[in-house]
Amino acid sequence: MHAYEHTQPGTFFRVWVSLYGVIWAAIAAAMWVPGVEVGGAIACGVLAAICAVIVALFHSLTVRFSRDAVLLSFGVGLIRKRFPLDEIRAAGVVRNPWYYGWGIKKIPGGWLFNVSGLDAVEIQLKHDRTARIGTDQPRELCAAIEAAALDPGRRE
Repeated sequence: MHAYEHTQPGTFFRVWVSLYGVIWAAIAAAMWVPGVEVGGAIACGVLAAICAVIVALFHSLTVRFSRDAVLLSFGVGLIRKRFPLDEIRAAGVVRNPWYYGWGIKKIPGGWLFNVSGLDAVEIQLKHDRTARIGTDQPRELCAAIEAAALDPGRRE
């Protein structure tokens, strides 16, 4: 097993956390201000719950290694992705264009897994597939992937 493990916080989601707090304040105000309809408070509550779920699912991205794979997990760990080491052909540091954004999405040539920033490691996989893993430690992650994927000791 390889020792690299890193969790990158999603700086974009700090805005979501702030928005979540403002929404709860609006709910509290709606409950105590005379003349405000209950429907408005319910709508604010639903929006606050949606924000809370998004923040929980995507507040960070953790990259770690098992004996035979690179493992990604977002937020609380419900959303995960696994890249088997024996499918990785190459890795390199890349910079994403700003319009690729954040989250999990299809991009030209492959998939993006990112919570913050523009730096990433692109891995070339079997069958001409690629994936980009967003990180605030691109050189370290790239070196760890290359070492793990090319490590002859991991193969039996």
